[in-house]
Amino acid sequence: MDIFEFAMKFEKDGENYYREIAAKAGDKGLATIMNMLADEEEHHWQVLSEMKRRTPKLPPTDILKNVKNVFEKNAGNKGFFNPDKAQVELYKHAQELEKQSEDFYRAKAAEVKEAAQKDILARLAEEEHRHYFVLEHIIQFVSRPENWLADREFTNLDKF
Repeated sequence: MDIFEFAMKFEKDGENYYREIAAKAGDKGLATIMNMLADEEEHHWQVLSEMKRRTPKLPPTDILKNVKNVFEKNAGNKGFFNPDKAQVELYKHAQELEKQSEDFYRAKAAEVKEAAQKDILARLAEEEHRHYFVLEHIIQFVSRPENWLADREFTNLDKF
């Protein structure tokens, strides 16, 4: 399988997944963040498309054969998005998807032999890690009102 085709499909599936959640979200903030993640996945698709166009033909790899990506696996999970769920739970789920994507790309980078393929997969893993990091900060931000005063010791006195 062509590594670019797989990665481009992976990113397109991620974009569609996040846009679907955004469309169903009753909260404007949640929809904005999900659309932001979708825009990032779309940007990755565009970068990969350009890389594919400029990169000399890479030999196909069997490593990606018969692999379902994390967004394909979650597409059938119609019960996941529930507008009654706390936003934090939705962000944590998105963060977990980003972590699974990062882990997947890192594992595949370790398996392929071609240096160019390793580099592409490692770059994609770093992008997914950045998304995970952004979601971590969003989770901290939206959780602070619940957690700040809950700390009996008042040791969590960061400036907000």
